[in-house]
Amino acid sequence: MRVLIIDDSPQLLAVAQARLVRDDHDVAVADGGQAGLEAVRSLKPDLVLLDVDMPDLNGFDLCRQLKSDPELQWIPIIFLTGRVETAEKIRGLDLGAVDYITKPFDAVELRARVRAALRTKRFQDLVIEHAHMDPLTELPNRRTLSERLGQEWARVQRRGGRLSLIMADIDHFKRINDAHGHAVGDRALKAVAEAIRAQCRDVDLPARYGGEEFAVVVPDEPAAGAARLAERCRAAVEALAVPAGGDCLRLTASFGVSDARSAPSAQALLEFADAALYVAKRTGRNRVECVRQGG
Repeated sequence: MRVLIIDDSPQLLAVAQARLVRDDHDVAVADGGQAGLEAVRSLKPDLVLLDVDMPDLNGFDLCRQLKSDPELQWIPIIFLTGRVETAEKIRGLDLGAVDYITKPFDAVELRARVRAALRTKRFQDLVIEHAHMDPLTELPNRRTLSERLGQEWARVQRRGGRLSLIMADIDHFKRINDAHGHAVGDRALKAVAEAIRAQCRDVDLPARYGGEEFAVVVPDEPAAGAARLAERCRAAVEALAVPAGGDCLRLTASFGVSDARSAPSAQALLEFADAALYVAKRTGRNRVECVRQGG
């Protein structure tokens, strides 16, 4: 895990870095508060050791900035300080720091406190990951989809570019549960999720939307490019053979595609893709339909 030490003392930076490297941490250093702020933004460390007294940007002000940034607020901070006043420690903890280490620090204590903070960070990361993950398919869940769709929509509004959305639905899924039971239905959901995931690029976000429905956020692609991705997903689903007792269950899915250039909002982009999916269902299933204009 990556640890960033921010201090304006070269000697302290060298000593602390040498101590922590012994525990196989990836240790980076920044000389001063402003350099530290830039380093946190670029490195996204797992833990920050932060000096309180720095001339250009003190630790309390830097901590306040980090905790106000949604992308950085979960990074734990341990203050390094020569002060021993209880009021100063309380101030730092109230700003969001997880611990204090008094300088000059004991090397064994430093390493122990860092290990404890990193254990908590690992647990926190797991909690956040599971809050954004569908436990059955291990795809991102609807909440994550909504967040990513909002982010991509905002990016397109600021900078231009393309954005498309795919909605997908397993055909006749209720029949699968009724005929084979929910265990086979769950197996089918996991297989379809993996088939869709395997076709996506790293920048795409495949997600379970709910029930037997899936969605894919497709950045930097117009509807035509997203439709090609949807067609690959459709073919991959059709090629599946899901074990069901002594038989192999064959599946199909229908897909709808929408383009941000024809939608007035992120919600409309979702609704247009859903409308295209409905057309695919209504006109025979196991097909891809693309809506290029609202409605």
